[in-house]
Amino acid sequence: MENRIGIGYDIHRLVEGRKLILGGVEIPYIKGLFGHSDADVLLHAICDALLGALSKGDIGEHFPNTDEAYCNISSLELLKKVIKLVENEGFKITNIDTVVIADRPTIGPFKNQMRQTICKTLKIDFEDINIKATTQEGMGFGGGASAIAAYAIALLQK
Repeated sequence: MENRIGIGYDIHRLVEGRKLILGGVEIPYIKGLFGHSDADVLLHAICDALLGALSKGDIGEHFPNTDEAYCNISSLELLKKVIKLVENEGFKITNIDTVVIADRPTIGPFKNQMRQTICKTLKIDFEDINIKATTQEGMGFGGGASAIAAYAIALLQK
């Protein structure tokens, strides 16, 4: 039995005129995340954790922000492509642990919906993913409300 661990991190700034998508879920807020795709930092961190566990580079190598094919794409579609790589390498996800860092908006009420969406996309059990949320106490990201970041760790088993 072979186990592989990967870590992922992503951060995007908040801007007006975009929907806020986290964990594949639209969260009502006055701002959204700026990026080439939907800028879902949680899914991007998960993609990077899975790619890292496979030693397959990072999300930017697989889905470059210079490729128009990925302009405004749902990060759920990127995650589907990454899980195909995991499956093609003969691995399965044992578990994923994540943390979202945002002073605003409050993420807590949406965590279970995010978990359900991610579980459905990755074809894993609800217990196989954890989403935590924390703030920077108004200190980080230019005062605390100008960006959202996420970390993810994934354990794969062959």
